[in-house]
Amino acid sequence: MKNILVTGGAGFIGSNFVYLALQERPDWHITVIDKLSYAGDIATLEPILDKIQFVTGDICDEALLDKLVSETDVVVHFAAESHNDNSLANPWPFVESNLIGTFRILEAIRKHGKQLHHISTDEVYGDLELDDPSKFTATTPYNPSSPYSSTKAGSDLLVRAWVRSFGIHATISNCSNNYGPRQHVEKFIPRQITEVLEGRKPKLYGTGTNVRDWIHVDDHNSAVIAIIEKGVSGETYLIGAKRSWVDEIWEEQPKLGFIPSLAR
Repeated sequence: MKNILVTGGAGFIGSNFVYLALQERPDWHITVIDKLSYAGDIATLEPILDKIQFVTGDICDEALLDKLVSETDVVVHFAAESHNDNSLANPWPFVESNLIGTFRILEAIRKHGKQLHHISTDEVYGDLELDDPSKFTATTPYNPSSPYSSTKAGSDLLVRAWVRSFGIHATISNCSNNYGPRQHVEKFIPRQITEVLEGRKPKLYGTGTNVRDWIHVDDHNSAVIAIIEKGVSGETYLIGAKRSWVDEIWEEQPKLGFIPSLAR
């Protein structure tokens, strides 16, 4: 049995990870820590609260985090401030959560010799031109364009530094845009659906010519489980929806930078 600590487990991707892990890895014992900000809602976990341990708390709380990490085997770090527009209006919560919070986790991991998987975003790589045939890879230079993506890029670099400097066991994954159950209405797909349902025109972002890769949250989290179990410490894995399987590709190239998602 593995003891798994999920940070930000009452948020969209984190809560869906908890549901999927309970289904696919019933021998895991899962603890969730979430400060229940506007993007985290304990109601998302209501049907399974009797199957997990839930802790209301902030990942910046050094003493609390130290205790929780000491009792776990693997930390799956979803907790983050993640809305670009909000980061432009007030960058500080993004610096605090994404940078200081990740630092607290890394120090607890180092102290207790635990395993970390750090969840990040493809936005750390910046943008591609519409006619650019290239794809982001695990070695693409970072080019963040907002306080949100900059602080996520910074948190990735902290993880890499702690692996190299202190020898901790950690992996990183950068994923494209997620969609699925229980997603906050601030996000693109729920926002457009809500506009239509309430009789308003969907919002157009920029000129409407942006192209994004969308992946179902369960496909993302299936890849996260695979990385936790098979990933190589210090490696960065990119997760997207370009392909329809993961295990066959993984077996052929165990250090592959791009992990295709499972079809749903």
